[in-house]
Amino acid sequence: MTWTDEHVPVQKDDLRARTEHLNRLKAAIVQGPSVEATKKQLAKGKLTVRQRLELLFDEGTFIEIEAFRRHRSASFGMADNRPHTDGVVVGWGSVFGQRVFAYAHDFRIFGGALGEAHAAKIHKLMDLAIAAGAPLVSLCDGAGARIQEGVTALAGYGGIFRRNAAASGVIPQLSVILGPCAGGAAYSPALTDFVFMVRETSQMFITGPDVVEAVTGEKISMDGLGGADVHGAKSGVATFVYDDEASCIDDVRYLLSMLPPNNRTTPAVVRSGDPAERRTAALLDIVPLGSAEAYDMHAVITEIVDDGEYVELQEHWAQNLICALARMDGRLVGVLANQPIAAAGTLDIDASVKGARFVQMCDAFSIPLITLVDVPGFLPGREQEHEGIIRHGAKLLYAYCAATVPRIQLILRKAYGGAYIVLDSRSIGADLSLAWPTNEIAVMGAEGAANIIFRRDIAGSDDPEQTRADRLEEYREELMHPYYAAERGLVDDVIDPAATRTTLIRALEMLEHKHVPAVLRKHGNPPV
Repeated sequence: MTWTDEHVPVQKDDLRARTEHLNRLKAAIVQGPSVEATKKQLAKGKLTVRQRLELLFDEGTFIEIEAFRRHRSASFGMADNRPHTDGVVVGWGSVFGQRVFAYAHDFRIFGGALGEAHAAKIHKLMDLAIAAGAPLVSLCDGAGARIQEGVTALAGYGGIFRRNAAASGVIPQLSVILGPCAGGAAYSPALTDFVFMVRETSQMFITGPDVVEAVTGEKISMDGLGGADVHGAKSGVATFVYDDEASCIDDVRYLLSMLPPNNRTTPAVVRSGDPAERRTAALLDIVPLGSAEAYDMHAVITEIVDDGEYVELQEHWAQNLICALARMDGRLVGVLANQPIAAAGTLDIDASVKGARFVQMCDAFSIPLITLVDVPGFLPGREQEHEGIIRHGAKLLYAYCAATVPRIQLILRKAYGGAYIVLDSRSIGADLSLAWPTNEIAVMGAEGAANIIFRRDIAGSDDPEQTRADRLEEYREELMHPYYAAERGLVDDVIDPAATRTTLIRALEMLEHKHVPAVLRKHGNPPV
């Protein structure tokens, strides 16, 4: 018997012929639907699905499954258009030798839209990633649900969302937006740990510009509505933003090399040769003594981490709080720090949400937390109160209180009010609280406190300004000197700033095998 396939005809029927046919068919699948479709993809400044996977994985390691999968819809002419892969490539390979699973939309096939077969492939891959305990990367470039398949496409998204939730805190999930990600499709990246976007080519939104215009009358471009810079600086959806796909995927690889494969393993120790005993005397000049003087906290982080290298998350959003991953003596740590040059380093709604998410991620994957504190308090104002600073600030508080990883607080200068408590104080469970000799821990700044406590003395004085100055100095000497908290056991040590790196590394070594028994409960009820 002689048999054929619509792609590649076979002249005779034996095992060699069938194997040759198989190889030709696979080659045709890898090539894609057509030369014209590929040209259109490249003309948009976008790589093809196979080019992206080649950049992501170590050479020759990617193993594809379900390449022959096709949809079975017959409506609206679909029966005559049944390409292999059904618009998504799924499989696994190695990234710097570590196993990683990935699925990637092929925009050349149905615009990457999700249908029943398409979704089933993704479901299977996600189940494999969870079972194998390996990171999952999604390379998103799809137009949303496949309209021709109706509710089955919507159900396919539901299956993805359910698995995103099941994998949360179990394996790292990285979403890489390389084209449109609209409607229900946008919720899957929102459920993952990290979202990467590329300027000009990637967009995310629930309702597109046409719908926005029809409902509100507002005209807006796709980039203006949900482009990379919008989500990087305004919404906070994007963790990282890039100018091109190659640099984006290169950083995906770099982040994967830092993270543990799952929540059952600890991050690998990768020592660089930067001595643990290296002194950080430059900090004496970086941080000014005056609590109202601004400085760049990035310089502090650069000085204390290995080789000055770190990866900052959401660097363009809520810039008053820095969240970064770095190594100290080879150990991966999460650094959360106030940024005095942005809103004076205050905590506001966005900073609280950003910090809470970061603390939860670090805790889920056994990444110790170092909190660098220089905070004047929560940002005051009607807008913050009306928008829910109490509720959102509680998210950061809850995240710290629930975290069981090693937690070290370092107070550089001021730490006032509720913000001091929230930023991993000893009272909410920090393992160690350290401080520089410039620290000021108090309910509020000295001037505000003195004006309240000594209000009558000042008002009844013949020289109110001199009385205020005297009482201010009295308050500082009594309650705000750098050893006040240490004398009461709320700070474990006041340290030489030049010994900061060494002190933190020794503390991390001591806490390396920290264990906190799990609380017997189904789950908590964090503020949302």
